[in-house]
Amino acid sequence: MNAKPAAASSSTIDLNVIKGRQHVAWSSGNYAAVGSTLQIVGENLCEAIDLRSNQRVLDVAAGNGNATLAAARRFADVTSTDYVISLLENGRKRAEAEQLAVKFQEADAESLPFASESFDVVLSTFGVMFTPNQEQAAREMLRVCRRGGTIALANWTPDGFIGRLFKIVGKYVPPSPGVKSPLLWGTSAHLHQLFGAQATVATKSTHFVFRYRSAEHWLEFFRTHYGPVLKAFAAIEPEARTRLEADIHNLLGELNLAQDGTVVIPGEYLEVIVMKNK
Repeated sequence: MNAKPAAASSSTIDLNVIKGRQHVAWSSGNYAAVGSTLQIVGENLCEAIDLRSNQRVLDVAAGNGNATLAAARRFADVTSTDYVISLLENGRKRAEAEQLAVKFQEADAESLPFASESFDVVLSTFGVMFTPNQEQAAREMLRVCRRGGTIALANWTPDGFIGRLFKIVGKYVPPSPGVKSPLLWGTSAHLHQLFGAQATVATKSTHFVFRYRSAEHWLEFFRTHYGPVLKAFAAIEPEARTRLEADIHNLLGELNLAQDGTVVIPGEYLEVIVMKNK
């Protein structure tokens, strides 16, 4: 990690501290187990932008590589990045198992180690939206994308299943003061603020359907593997854990479409296509 400049402002220091906490959260549990269930989102995103085999593609905050693998399956020249090395290693193993050619590189979404206009396409599925400095992350994606190139994102919406889950968790473990909600990335207005001056932004509401054996299975799976939920339960007292569990069960019960004891919950996300100006 680079040393902080001596004259860094308090807000910069706070963001660095928050980023460190986020790194711990995403390194805990086993996000790859959750991420693998979301593979179809990466496939659909690559189809939405009509990704071609002659394009240079960067996957930002790639996690275990869903968008990475989708692009590589289309024979693009793919570089996969994340700041959690264990997730990159999972992506590498998946690519090797499918004999896909992918370059993997540790990188912070707010400080991408690539020259300007290095890529034709920049992707991120449920990744870059969690950066603490949202404006800087957007600037970096725009910088490394060539003129006329495409930035394609999948972001959870505030009122969808995962957005509502984060709001419930936030009642028990409040977010850090002064940090913008990652759910803003799931709103068209905020995306126009981030990218609109240098690009054309198009958004579409769509859904990923969570399918689990039961509500208990979903909660146990996320409580074990999904860092933000795992850390939230670990941070509160037993009585609060019981209330949090009840609140999550209520949400699952409200949104579940299944009538056979299983879980079938559509989770809304925003499919975002940003066309950088030429």
